[in-house]
Amino acid sequence: MSNALAPAEAAGSPARAPLQQLTGLLGQPAVRRSLPFVFLAGLVLAGFLAWSMVATAPQRILFANVTDADKAAISSALQGAGIANGIDGAGAITVAEDDYHKARMLLASQDLPKAAPGGYAILDNLPMGVSRAVEGERLRQARETELARSIQEIDAVAEARVHLATPEASAFVRDRASPSASVIVKLQPGRALGEAQIRAIVNLVASSVPGMQPDAVTIVDQMGALLSKSGGKDGASVGDTRIDFQRRVEDKYREQLAQLLTPMVGAGNFTAEVQADVDLDESQATRESYDKQGQVMRAEQGAWTGTKDGATPGGIPGTLSNTPPPASALVAPNAGGAAAPAPAAPAAAPQPQAKQSDSFTRTYETGKEISVTRAMPGNVRRLSVAVLLREEPGKPRGIAEINQINELVRAAVGYNAQRQDQVTVVSRKFSAAADPAKEGPAWYEAAWVPMAARNGTALVIALLVLFLGVRPLARALLKKRDDAAHRPALPIGGHHPEGASAPVPSVSIDMLADRGNSYDDRVGLVRGFTRENPARAALAVRDMIKADAR
Repeated sequence: MSNALAPAEAAGSPARAPLQQLTGLLGQPAVRRSLPFVFLAGLVLAGFLAWSMVATAPQRILFANVTDADKAAISSALQGAGIANGIDGAGAITVAEDDYHKARMLLASQDLPKAAPGGYAILDNLPMGVSRAVEGERLRQARETELARSIQEIDAVAEARVHLATPEASAFVRDRASPSASVIVKLQPGRALGEAQIRAIVNLVASSVPGMQPDAVTIVDQMGALLSKSGGKDGASVGDTRIDFQRRVEDKYREQLAQLLTPMVGAGNFTAEVQADVDLDESQATRESYDKQGQVMRAEQGAWTGTKDGATPGGIPGTLSNTPPPASALVAPNAGGAAAPAPAAPAAAPQPQAKQSDSFTRTYETGKEISVTRAMPGNVRRLSVAVLLREEPGKPRGIAEINQINELVRAAVGYNAQRQDQVTVVSRKFSAAADPAKEGPAWYEAAWVPMAARNGTALVIALLVLFLGVRPLARALLKKRDDAAHRPALPIGGHHPEGASAPVPSVSIDMLADRGNSYDDRVGLVRGFTRENPARAALAVRDMIKADAR
Protein backbone atom coordinates (compact mmCIF):
# COMPACT_ATOMS: atom_id res chain seq x y z
CA MET A 1 0.00 0.00 0.00
CA SER A 2 2.89 2.30 0.73
CA ASN A 3 4.27 1.58 -2.73
CA ALA A 4 0.92 2.46 -4.26
CA LEU A 5 0.75 5.75 -2.40
CA ALA A 6 4.32 6.72 -3.30
CA PRO A 7 3.50 7.83 -6.84
CA ALA A 8 0.63 9.91 -5.55
CA GLU A 9 2.88 11.64 -3.00
CA ALA A 10 5.54 12.20 -5.64
CA ALA A 11 2.97 13.63 -8.00
CA GLY A 12 2.01 16.19 -5.40
CA SER A 13 5.54 17.65 -5.32
CA PRO A 14 5.67 20.72 -7.58
CA ALA A 15 9.40 20.24 -8.29
CA ARG A 16 8.97 16.72 -9.66
CA ALA A 17 5.79 17.36 -11.62
CA PRO A 18 7.44 18.52 -14.92
CA LEU A 19 9.91 15.65 -14.75
CA GLN A 20 7.15 13.13 -14.17
CA GLN A 21 5.13 14.61 -17.00
CA LEU A 22 8.11 14.35 -19.32
CA THR A 23 8.71 10.78 -18.18
CA GLY A 24 5.09 9.93 -18.73
CA LEU A 25 5.17 11.53 -22.17
CA LEU A 26 8.23 9.56 -23.15
CA GLY A 27 6.65 6.38 -21.73
CA GLN A 28 3.73 6.47 -24.09
CA PRO A 29 3.84 3.76 -26.75
CA ALA A 30 3.56 6.18 -29.69
CA VAL A 31 6.37 8.36 -28.38
CA ARG A 32 8.54 5.34 -27.65
CA ARG A 33 8.02 4.05 -31.15
CA SER A 34 8.97 7.45 -32.63
CA LEU A 35 12.17 7.88 -30.57
CA PRO A 36 14.38 6.03 -33.08
CA PHE A 37 13.16 8.29 -35.86
CA VAL A 38 13.84 11.39 -33.72
CA PHE A 39 17.31 10.09 -32.90
CA LEU A 40 17.98 9.41 -36.56
CA ALA A 41 16.81 12.88 -37.55
CA GLY A 42 19.09 14.40 -34.89
CA LEU A 43 22.06 12.43 -36.17
CA VAL A 44 21.37 13.48 -39.72
CA LEU A 45 21.05 17.12 -38.68
CA ALA A 46 24.27 16.98 -36.63
CA GLY A 47 26.06 15.33 -39.54
CA PHE A 48 24.82 18.00 -41.94
CA LEU A 49 25.98 20.80 -39.61
CA ALA A 50 29.36 19.17 -39.12
CA TRP A 51 29.70 18.63 -42.85
CA SER A 52 28.82 22.25 -43.60
CA MET A 53 31.39 23.45 -41.07
CA VAL A 54 34.14 21.15 -42.27
CA ALA A 55 33.44 21.33 -45.99
CA THR A 56 33.64 25.13 -46.00
CA ALA A 57 37.04 26.23 -47.30
CA PRO A 58 39.20 28.49 -45.10
CA GLN A 59 38.24 32.11 -45.50
CA ARG A 60 40.65 34.94 -46.20
CA ILE A 61 40.05 38.65 -45.81
CA LEU A 62 39.77 40.25 -49.22
CA PHE A 63 39.33 43.89 -48.20
CA ALA A 64 39.06 45.51 -44.79
CA ASN A 65 37.99 48.99 -43.73
CA VAL A 66 36.07 49.82 -46.89
CA THR A 67 32.94 51.90 -47.16
CA ASP A 68 29.45 50.40 -47.35
CA ALA A 69 29.07 51.46 -50.96
CA ASP A 70 32.30 49.66 -51.86
CA LYS A 71 31.14 46.57 -49.95
CA ALA A 72 27.90 46.43 -51.94
CA ALA A 73 29.75 46.91 -55.24
CA ILE A 74 32.36 44.28 -54.39
CA SER A 75 29.73 41.77 -53.27
CA SER A 76 27.72 42.27 -56.46
CA ALA A 77 30.80 41.86 -58.64
CA LEU A 78 31.84 38.66 -56.87
CA GLN A 79 28.36 37.17 -57.02
CA GLY A 80 28.16 37.98 -60.72
CA ALA A 81 31.42 36.08 -61.26
CA GLY A 82 30.21 33.09 -59.21
CA ILE A 83 32.65 33.62 -56.32
CA ALA A 84 31.19 32.98 -52.87
CA ASN A 85 31.88 35.76 -50.40
CA GLY A 86 30.84 36.87 -46.97
CA ILE A 87 31.31 39.55 -44.33
CA ASP A 88 32.86 38.71 -40.97
CA GLY A 89 32.13 40.30 -37.62
CA ALA A 90 34.64 43.11 -38.18
CA GLY A 91 32.95 44.16 -41.43
CA ALA A 92 35.67 42.81 -43.74
CA ILE A 93 34.81 41.02 -46.97
CA THR A 94 36.05 37.41 -47.00
CA VAL A 95 36.37 34.82 -49.75
CA ALA A 96 37.66 31.26 -49.90
CA GLU A 97 41.40 30.76 -49.82
CA ASP A 98 41.37 29.24 -53.30
CA ASP A 99 39.42 32.16 -54.79
CA TYR A 100 41.47 34.96 -53.19
CA HIS A 101 43.77 35.83 -56.09
CA LYS A 102 41.00 35.33 -58.67
CA ALA A 103 38.78 37.78 -56.77
CA ARG A 104 41.58 40.34 -56.48
CA MET A 105 42.23 40.30 -60.21
CA LEU A 106 38.51 40.50 -60.97
CA LEU A 107 37.99 43.52 -58.74
CA ALA A 108 41.15 45.21 -60.03
CA SER A 109 39.80 44.94 -63.59
CA GLN A 110 36.62 46.70 -62.46
CA ASP A 111 38.53 49.37 -60.49
CA LEU A 112 37.13 48.26 -57.14
CA PRO A 113 37.11 49.34 -54.39
CA LYS A 114 36.64 52.95 -55.35
CA ALA A 115 38.21 54.41 -52.24
CA ALA A 116 38.39 58.09 -51.43
CA PRO A 117 41.23 59.98 -53.12
CA GLY A 118 44.48 59.90 -51.22
CA GLY A 119 47.95 61.34 -51.46
CA TYR A 120 48.46 64.46 -53.47
CA ALA A 121 45.13 63.83 -55.22
CA ILE A 122 43.55 65.46 -52.15
CA LEU A 123 44.98 68.78 -53.27
CA ASP A 124 43.17 68.48 -56.61
CA ASN A 125 39.82 68.48 -54.81
CA LEU A 126 40.73 71.47 -52.66
CA PRO A 127 38.01 74.12 -53.04
CA MET A 128 38.86 77.71 -53.68
CA GLY A 129 38.86 80.22 -50.90
CA VAL A 130 39.97 77.90 -48.12
CA SER A 131 42.00 79.27 -45.26
CA ARG A 132 45.72 78.79 -44.85
CA ALA A 133 45.21 76.46 -41.91
CA VAL A 134 42.97 74.12 -43.92
CA GLU A 135 45.41 74.18 -46.81
CA GLY A 136 48.28 73.27 -44.44
CA GLU A 137 46.30 70.38 -42.96
CA ARG A 138 45.45 69.04 -46.41
CA LEU A 139 49.09 69.24 -47.42
CA ARG A 140 50.14 67.41 -44.26
CA GLN A 141 47.49 64.73 -44.88
CA ALA A 142 48.65 64.29 -48.47
CA ARG A 143 52.25 63.94 -47.32
CA GLU A 144 51.28 61.34 -44.71
CA THR A 145 49.36 59.31 -47.28
CA GLU A 146 52.22 59.36 -49.76
CA LEU A 147 54.73 58.31 -47.10
CA ALA A 148 52.43 55.46 -46.03
CA ARG A 149 52.17 54.24 -49.61
CA SER A 150 55.95 54.37 -49.98
CA ILE A 151 56.45 52.33 -46.80
CA GLN A 152 53.89 49.75 -47.95
CA GLU A 153 56.09 49.00 -50.95
CA ILE A 154 58.44 47.14 -48.60
CA ASP A 155 57.90 43.41 -48.90
CA ALA A 156 57.38 42.69 -45.18
CA VAL A 157 54.90 45.57 -44.62
CA ALA A 158 51.21 44.91 -45.23
CA GLU A 159 49.81 48.27 -44.10
CA ALA A 160 51.31 51.50 -42.80
CA ARG A 161 50.12 54.77 -41.29
CA VAL A 162 52.18 57.91 -40.81
CA HIS A 163 51.50 60.80 -38.42
CA LEU A 164 53.50 64.01 -38.88
CA ALA A 165 53.85 66.68 -36.21
CA THR A 166 55.06 69.82 -37.98
CA PRO A 167 54.98 72.93 -35.76
CA GLU A 168 54.33 76.38 -37.14
CA ALA A 169 57.36 78.35 -38.23
CA SER A 170 58.41 81.03 -35.77
CA ALA A 171 60.53 84.12 -36.32
CA PHE A 172 62.19 83.64 -32.92
CA VAL A 173 64.98 81.11 -32.79
CA ARG A 174 64.20 80.34 -29.15
CA ASP A 175 60.63 79.29 -29.99
CA ARG A 176 61.46 77.06 -32.94
CA ALA A 177 60.51 73.38 -32.57
CA SER A 178 61.74 70.49 -34.66
CA PRO A 179 59.18 68.34 -36.53
CA SER A 180 58.63 64.70 -35.55
CA ALA A 181 56.88 61.68 -37.03
CA SER A 182 55.24 58.46 -35.84
CA VAL A 183 54.90 55.40 -38.07
CA ILE A 184 52.82 52.31 -37.31
CA VAL A 185 53.30 49.32 -39.57
CA LYS A 186 51.31 46.10 -39.89
CA LEU A 187 53.66 43.31 -40.91
CA GLN A 188 52.88 40.28 -43.00
CA PRO A 189 52.15 37.08 -41.01
CA GLY A 190 55.40 35.50 -39.94
CA ARG A 191 57.56 38.38 -41.22
CA ALA A 192 59.78 40.84 -39.36
CA LEU A 193 61.68 44.00 -40.25
CA GLY A 194 65.46 43.90 -40.19
CA GLU A 195 67.70 46.61 -38.82
CA ALA A 196 68.53 47.83 -42.31
CA GLN A 197 64.84 48.09 -43.23
CA ILE A 198 64.05 50.01 -40.04
CA ARG A 199 66.87 52.47 -40.71
CA ALA A 200 65.62 52.83 -44.27
CA ILE A 201 62.10 53.76 -43.09
CA VAL A 202 63.53 56.22 -40.56
CA ASN A 203 65.69 57.94 -43.17
CA LEU A 204 62.85 57.91 -45.70
CA VAL A 205 60.49 59.75 -43.36
CA ALA A 206 63.17 62.12 -42.05
CA SER A 207 64.28 63.06 -45.56
CA SER A 208 60.71 63.78 -46.69
CA VAL A 209 60.05 66.49 -44.09
CA PRO A 210 62.24 69.61 -44.00
CA GLY A 211 64.15 70.02 -40.77
CA MET A 212 63.34 66.58 -39.36
CA GLN A 213 66.10 64.55 -37.76
CA PRO A 214 66.20 60.73 -37.86
CA ASP A 215 66.06 60.62 -34.06
CA ALA A 216 62.60 62.24 -34.20
CA VAL A 217 61.03 59.29 -36.09
CA THR A 218 59.30 56.55 -34.06
CA ILE A 219 58.26 53.22 -35.61
CA VAL A 220 55.81 50.82 -33.90
CA ASP A 221 54.42 47.52 -35.20
CA GLN A 222 50.89 46.13 -34.86
CA MET A 223 51.81 44.36 -31.59
CA GLY A 224 52.86 47.64 -29.96
CA ALA A 225 56.59 46.84 -30.04
CA LEU A 226 58.96 49.77 -30.54
CA LEU A 227 61.12 49.08 -33.59
CA SER A 228 63.11 52.30 -33.90
CA LYS A 229 65.85 53.22 -31.46
CA SER A 230 66.95 56.66 -30.34
CA GLY A 231 70.56 56.13 -31.36
CA GLY A 232 72.49 56.39 -28.12
CA LYS A 233 70.51 58.79 -25.96
CA ASP A 234 69.95 56.26 -23.23
CA GLY A 235 71.91 53.32 -21.88
CA ALA A 236 69.65 50.67 -23.37
CA SER A 237 70.17 51.92 -26.91
CA VAL A 238 73.94 52.10 -26.45
CA GLY A 239 73.94 48.54 -25.10
CA ASP A 240 71.90 47.33 -28.07
CA THR A 241 74.31 49.02 -30.45
CA ARG A 242 77.27 47.33 -28.79
CA ILE A 243 75.58 43.93 -28.93
CA ASP A 244 74.70 44.42 -32.60
CA PHE A 245 78.27 45.34 -33.39
CA GLN A 246 79.58 42.23 -31.63
CA ARG A 247 77.01 40.09 -33.46
CA ARG A 248 78.14 41.48 -36.82
CA VAL A 249 81.75 40.63 -36.00
CA GLU A 250 80.78 37.06 -35.08
CA ASP A 251 78.66 36.68 -38.21
CA LYS A 252 81.60 37.79 -40.31
CA TYR A 253 83.76 35.00 -38.85
CA ARG A 254 80.97 32.45 -39.36
CA GLU A 255 80.65 33.41 -43.02
CA GLN A 256 84.39 32.99 -43.46
CA LEU A 257 84.26 29.53 -41.88
CA ALA A 258 81.28 28.55 -44.03
CA GLN A 259 83.08 29.61 -47.20
CA LEU A 260 86.16 27.68 -46.11
CA LEU A 261 84.57 24.42 -44.93
CA THR A 262 81.70 24.03 -47.42
CA PRO A 263 83.88 23.02 -50.39
CA MET A 264 85.88 20.69 -48.14
CA VAL A 265 83.27 18.76 -46.11
CA GLY A 266 80.06 19.76 -47.90
CA ALA A 267 77.07 21.84 -46.86
CA GLY A 268 75.28 20.55 -43.79
CA ASN A 269 78.24 18.46 -42.64
CA PHE A 270 79.56 20.94 -40.10
CA THR A 271 78.47 23.57 -37.61
CA ALA A 272 80.58 26.50 -36.44
CA GLU A 273 80.12 28.83 -33.49
CA VAL A 274 82.19 31.92 -32.79
CA GLN A 275 82.44 33.90 -29.55
CA ALA A 276 84.30 37.19 -29.99
CA ASP A 277 85.33 39.40 -27.08
CA VAL A 278 85.30 42.78 -28.81
CA ASP A 279 86.74 45.91 -27.28
CA LEU A 280 83.93 48.41 -27.66
CA ASP A 281 85.45 51.14 -25.47
CA GLU A 282 86.63 54.31 -27.19
CA SER A 283 89.75 55.89 -25.61
CA GLN A 284 91.73 59.09 -26.30
CA ALA A 285 95.15 60.02 -24.82
CA THR A 286 97.43 63.14 -25.07
CA ARG A 287 101.18 63.05 -24.28
CA GLU A 288 103.89 65.79 -24.04
CA SER A 289 107.58 64.91 -24.00
CA TYR A 290 110.75 67.12 -23.79
CA ASP A 291 114.26 66.45 -25.12
CA LYS A 292 116.55 66.95 -22.19
CA GLN A 293 119.82 66.37 -24.13
CA GLY A 294 119.61 68.73 -27.06
CA GLN A 295 118.88 72.45 -26.83
CA VAL A 296 117.52 74.59 -29.61
CA MET A 297 118.13 78.37 -29.88
CA ARG A 298 114.83 80.11 -29.99
CA ALA A 299 115.93 83.81 -30.40
CA GLU A 300 119.16 85.89 -30.54
CA GLN A 301 119.55 89.70 -30.24
CA GLY A 302 122.77 91.82 -29.94
CA ALA A 303 125.57 93.88 -31.66
CA TRP A 304 129.42 94.00 -31.97
CA THR A 305 132.15 96.56 -33.01
CA GLY A 306 135.56 96.16 -34.74
CA THR A 307 138.35 97.78 -37.03
CA LYS A 308 140.11 96.79 -40.31
CA ASP A 309 143.73 95.61 -40.33
CA GLY A 310 146.46 97.40 -42.58
CA ALA A 311 146.71 100.91 -44.23
CA THR A 312 144.39 101.76 -47.01
CA PRO A 313 143.84 104.96 -48.95
CA GLY A 314 141.60 107.18 -47.10
CA GLY A 315 140.11 110.55 -47.29
CA ILE A 316 136.85 112.24 -47.24
CA PRO A 317 134.18 109.82 -48.42
CA GLY A 318 132.38 110.92 -51.55
CA THR A 319 135.20 112.93 -53.22
CA LEU A 320 137.13 111.98 -56.36
CA SER A 321 140.40 113.47 -55.12
CA ASN A 322 140.95 110.60 -52.82
CA THR A 323 140.56 107.91 -55.50
CA PRO A 324 143.60 106.79 -57.50
CA PRO A 325 143.57 107.57 -61.28
CA PRO A 326 142.79 104.76 -63.66
CA ALA A 327 145.62 103.06 -65.50
CA SER A 328 146.61 104.53 -68.86
CA ALA A 329 146.19 102.67 -72.07
CA LEU A 330 148.26 102.86 -75.32
CA VAL A 331 146.45 103.24 -78.63
CA ALA A 332 148.05 102.14 -81.93
CA PRO A 333 147.94 104.86 -84.67
CA ASN A 334 147.12 102.53 -87.51
CA ALA A 335 144.26 100.67 -85.72
CA GLY A 336 141.68 102.25 -87.95
CA GLY A 337 139.09 102.38 -85.36
CA ALA A 338 138.40 102.98 -81.81
CA ALA A 339 141.06 101.84 -79.46
CA ALA A 340 140.27 98.97 -77.22
CA PRO A 341 139.97 99.98 -73.64
CA ALA A 342 142.64 98.79 -71.30
CA PRO A 343 141.73 96.15 -68.83
CA ALA A 344 140.75 97.50 -65.45
CA ALA A 345 143.00 96.92 -62.53
CA PRO A 346 141.84 94.26 -60.17
CA ALA A 347 140.12 95.54 -57.04
CA ALA A 348 141.89 95.10 -53.82
CA ALA A 349 140.63 92.21 -51.62
CA PRO A 350 138.76 93.36 -48.53
CA GLN A 351 140.64 92.94 -45.38
CA PRO A 352 139.06 91.15 -42.38
CA GLN A 353 137.87 93.30 -39.58
CA ALA A 354 139.06 92.88 -36.06
CA LYS A 355 136.29 92.48 -33.44
CA GLN A 356 136.70 94.75 -30.50
CA SER A 357 133.47 94.15 -28.47
CA ASP A 358 130.08 92.40 -28.76
CA SER A 359 126.78 92.25 -26.84
CA PHE A 360 124.21 89.48 -27.54
CA THR A 361 121.00 88.14 -25.86
CA ARG A 362 120.16 84.51 -26.75
CA THR A 363 117.07 82.40 -25.77
CA TYR A 364 117.25 78.59 -25.72
CA GLU A 365 114.34 76.06 -25.45
CA THR A 366 114.39 72.34 -24.86
CA GLY A 367 112.73 69.91 -27.36
CA LYS A 368 108.98 69.35 -27.02
CA GLU A 369 106.72 66.61 -28.54
CA ILE A 370 102.88 66.42 -28.29
CA SER A 371 101.19 63.12 -29.28
CA VAL A 372 97.41 62.57 -29.43
CA THR A 373 96.20 58.95 -29.69
CA ARG A 374 92.55 57.99 -30.27
CA ALA A 375 91.68 54.28 -30.17
CA MET A 376 88.51 53.39 -32.07
CA PRO A 377 86.29 50.49 -30.85
CA GLY A 378 86.17 47.22 -32.70
CA ASN A 379 89.42 45.50 -31.79
CA VAL A 380 89.06 41.82 -30.94
CA ARG A 381 90.54 41.10 -27.53
CA ARG A 382 89.92 37.35 -27.52
CA LEU A 383 88.41 34.88 -29.96
CA SER A 384 86.91 31.44 -29.31
CA VAL A 385 85.95 29.20 -32.24
CA ALA A 386 84.28 25.77 -32.05
CA VAL A 387 83.78 23.64 -35.17
CA LEU A 388 81.84 20.38 -35.12
CA LEU A 389 82.34 18.09 -38.11
CA ARG A 390 79.88 15.42 -39.14
CA GLU A 391 81.34 11.94 -38.98
CA GLU A 392 79.91 9.31 -41.30
CA PRO A 393 79.02 5.97 -39.70
CA GLY A 394 81.99 3.63 -40.03
CA LYS A 395 84.24 6.36 -41.49
CA PRO A 396 86.00 8.11 -38.60
CA ARG A 397 88.19 11.08 -39.41
CA GLY A 398 91.92 10.76 -38.84
CA ILE A 399 93.93 12.90 -36.47
CA ALA A 400 95.95 14.32 -39.35
CA GLU A 401 92.80 15.46 -41.15
CA ILE A 402 91.40 17.08 -38.02
CA ASN A 403 94.73 18.86 -37.36
CA GLN A 404 94.77 20.10 -40.94
CA ILE A 405 91.22 21.48 -40.64
CA ASN A 406 92.23 23.03 -37.31
CA GLU A 407 95.12 24.87 -38.96
CA LEU A 408 92.86 26.08 -41.75
CA VAL A 409 90.30 27.38 -39.25
CA ARG A 410 93.03 29.21 -37.34
CA ALA A 411 94.25 30.84 -40.51
CA ALA A 412 90.72 31.83 -41.54
CA VAL A 413 89.83 33.57 -38.26
CA GLY A 414 93.25 35.14 -37.68
CA TYR A 415 94.37 33.08 -34.71
CA ASN A 416 96.64 35.01 -32.30
CA ALA A 417 98.29 33.16 -29.44
CA GLN A 418 99.11 36.41 -27.61
CA ARG A 419 95.39 37.14 -27.26
CA GLN A 420 94.87 33.64 -25.86
CA ASP A 421 92.57 32.69 -28.73
CA GLN A 422 91.09 29.22 -28.68
CA VAL A 423 90.13 27.07 -31.68
CA THR A 424 88.58 23.61 -31.22
CA VAL A 425 87.69 21.17 -34.00
CA VAL A 426 85.80 17.96 -33.12
CA SER A 427 84.37 15.20 -35.32
CA ARG A 428 81.21 13.49 -34.07
CA LYS A 429 78.11 11.79 -35.43
CA PHE A 430 75.06 13.99 -35.92
CA SER A 431 71.73 12.94 -34.51
CA ALA A 432 68.80 12.49 -36.87
CA ALA A 433 66.88 15.40 -35.33
CA ALA A 434 69.84 17.78 -35.66
CA ASP A 435 70.77 16.75 -39.19
CA PRO A 436 70.31 19.92 -41.28
CA ALA A 437 70.52 18.01 -44.55
CA LYS A 438 67.30 16.14 -43.83
CA GLU A 439 65.37 19.11 -42.58
CA GLY A 440 62.45 20.26 -44.67
CA PRO A 441 58.85 21.35 -44.43
CA ALA A 442 56.68 19.18 -42.21
CA TRP A 443 54.18 16.89 -43.86
CA TYR A 444 51.24 18.64 -42.22
CA GLU A 445 52.23 21.89 -43.98
CA ALA A 446 51.55 20.42 -47.41
CA ALA A 447 48.70 21.82 -49.51
CA TRP A 448 46.81 18.52 -49.66
CA VAL A 449 46.53 18.12 -45.88
CA PRO A 450 43.57 20.53 -45.34
CA MET A 451 41.61 18.96 -48.22
CA ALA A 452 42.31 15.43 -46.95
CA ALA A 453 41.31 16.45 -43.43
CA ARG A 454 37.98 17.88 -44.60
CA ASN A 455 37.16 14.84 -46.71
CA GLY A 456 38.23 12.41 -43.99
CA THR A 457 36.16 14.20 -41.37
CA ALA A 458 33.14 14.16 -43.64
CA LEU A 459 33.59 10.42 -44.26
CA VAL A 460 33.86 9.70 -40.53
CA ILE A 461 30.69 11.67 -39.85
CA ALA A 462 28.84 9.76 -42.57
CA LEU A 463 29.99 6.42 -41.14
CA LEU A 464 28.95 7.42 -37.62
CA VAL A 465 25.49 8.37 -38.85
CA LEU A 466 25.23 5.10 -40.74
CA PHE A 467 26.38 2.78 -37.96
CA LEU A 468 24.97 4.66 -34.97
CA GLY A 469 21.71 5.81 -36.48
CA VAL A 470 20.58 4.05 -39.62
CA ARG A 471 21.78 0.56 -38.76
CA PRO A 472 20.23 0.33 -35.24
CA LEU A 473 16.97 1.79 -36.54
CA ALA A 474 16.87 -0.72 -39.41
CA ARG A 475 17.59 -3.59 -37.06
CA ALA A 476 14.84 -2.45 -34.67
CA LEU A 477 12.32 -2.17 -37.48
CA LEU A 478 13.22 -5.60 -38.84
CA LYS A 479 13.03 -7.12 -35.37
CA LYS A 480 9.58 -5.69 -34.75
CA ARG A 481 8.41 -7.01 -38.09
CA ASP A 482 9.74 -10.48 -37.28
CA ASP A 483 8.15 -10.40 -33.83
CA ALA A 484 4.80 -9.44 -35.33
CA ALA A 485 5.09 -12.25 -37.86
CA HIS A 486 6.01 -14.94 -35.30
CA ARG A 487 3.81 -13.81 -32.40
CA PRO A 488 0.90 -16.31 -32.92
CA ALA A 489 3.27 -19.27 -33.01
CA LEU A 490 4.75 -18.47 -29.60
CA PRO A 491 3.31 -20.00 -26.45
CA ILE A 492 1.44 -17.87 -23.97
CA GLY A 493 4.06 -18.32 -21.32
CA GLY A 494 6.63 -16.67 -23.53
CA HIS A 495 9.00 -19.66 -23.84
CA HIS A 496 10.35 -20.99 -27.11
CA PRO A 497 9.67 -24.64 -27.82
CA GLU A 498 13.41 -25.38 -28.11
CA GLY A 499 14.16 -23.67 -24.82
CA ALA A 500 15.73 -20.54 -26.30
CA SER A 501 14.69 -17.23 -24.83
CA ALA A 502 12.35 -15.09 -26.88
CA PRO A 503 10.49 -11.84 -26.25
CA VAL A 504 7.19 -12.23 -24.34
CA PRO A 505 4.13 -11.20 -26.38
CA SER A 506 1.77 -8.51 -25.18
CA VAL A 507 -0.78 -9.70 -22.59
CA SER A 508 -4.30 -8.37 -22.65
CA ILE A 509 -7.18 -8.54 -20.12
CA ASP A 510 -9.01 -11.03 -22.33
CA MET A 511 -6.10 -13.41 -22.20
CA LEU A 512 -6.10 -13.25 -18.40
CA ALA A 513 -9.83 -13.89 -18.26
CA ASP A 514 -9.59 -16.97 -20.49
CA ARG A 515 -10.17 -19.96 -18.22
CA GLY A 516 -9.00 -22.48 -20.77
CA ASN A 517 -5.34 -21.87 -19.86
CA SER A 518 -3.53 -23.96 -17.32
CA TYR A 519 -2.19 -22.70 -14.03
CA ASP A 520 1.33 -22.28 -15.36
CA ASP A 521 0.07 -20.40 -18.38
CA ARG A 522 -1.92 -18.05 -16.15
CA VAL A 523 1.12 -17.40 -13.97
CA GLY A 524 3.14 -16.61 -17.08
CA LEU A 525 0.45 -14.28 -18.36
CA VAL A 526 0.31 -12.46 -15.02
CA ARG A 527 4.07 -12.03 -15.01
CA GLY A 528 4.03 -10.66 -18.53
CA PHE A 529 1.17 -8.30 -17.75
CA THR A 530 2.92 -7.06 -14.59
CA ARG A 531 6.17 -6.51 -16.49
CA GLU A 532 4.46 -4.58 -19.27
CA ASN A 533 1.95 -2.63 -17.13
CA PRO A 534 3.47 -2.07 -13.68
CA ALA A 535 1.16 0.84 -12.89
CA ARG A 536 -2.04 -1.08 -13.70
CA ALA A 537 -0.74 -4.08 -11.75
CA ALA A 538 -0.14 -1.88 -8.71
CA LEU A 539 -3.68 -0.49 -8.95
CA ALA A 540 -5.06 -4.03 -9.21
CA VAL A 541 -3.15 -5.13 -6.09
CA ARG A 542 -4.38 -2.07 -4.24
CA ASP A 543 -8.00 -2.85 -5.15
CA MET A 544 -7.52 -6.44 -4.02
CA ILE A 545 -6.12 -5.31 -0.67
CA LYS A 546 -9.03 -2.91 -0.18
CA ALA A 547 -11.50 -5.68 -1.03
CA ASP A 548 -9.92 -8.03 1.51
CA ALA A 549 -9.97 -5.32 4.13
CA ARG A 550 -13.71 -4.95 3.77
